[in-house]
Amino acid sequence: MRSEQRKEIQDLVQILTDQNLTEIEVERKDLRIRIRRDHAPMISTPPVSAPPVIESGGETAPQIPKESSDVGNARLLTVTSPIVGTFYRSPSPDADAYVEENDIVSKGQVLCIVEAMKLMNEIESEADGRLVKALVESGASVEYGQPLFLIDPITTS
Repeated sequence: MRSEQRKEIQDLVQILTDQNLTEIEVERKDLRIRIRRDHAPMISTPPVSAPPVIESGGETAPQIPKESSDVGNARLLTVTSPIVGTFYRSPSPDADAYVEENDIVSKGQVLCIVEAMKLMNEIESEADGRLVKALVESGASVEYGQPLFLIDPITTS
C-alpha cells in the first residue's frame, strides 16, 4: 500500500470518528474504500459463572464478584469491548478515571477508551445505573466481546 493511500485511509477513519458515522465509502478511478464500524458497545446479561479475565501480563484478574453471579442479581448489565485493543480508564495517563466503582452512570456517559490502531474509541454506557465493578485494569489488552464493566441498571418502576 502506498503512503498516499495509507494517509487517505487514515483521514477517512478520522472523518468517520469525528462525524460519529458508522460507515463511509469512497470510490475513485482504481480505488474503492469502504470503512464500517460498530457504533455502540454491546451489552448483555452476565453468565451465571463468568470466566476470569486474562490481562496482558498473563496473570488472572479477579473474577466477577460472587454477588453478581447470584440469581437475584442476574439483572446486572455487562459492558463488553466492541473491538480488540488497549483498554484505558482515563483520557490520559495523568487524568482521573472516567468512572469509579459505585459511581452513578448515565446512558451515553463515557466509561473508558479502547485504543485500536491509534484510534481512541470511547465506550459509553447504554443504561442509567450504578457501576458495580470494573473488570479490566487500565493499559490491559482486551478482546472483542470481553467484559469491561458490570452495571446495575436503575429502574424507574
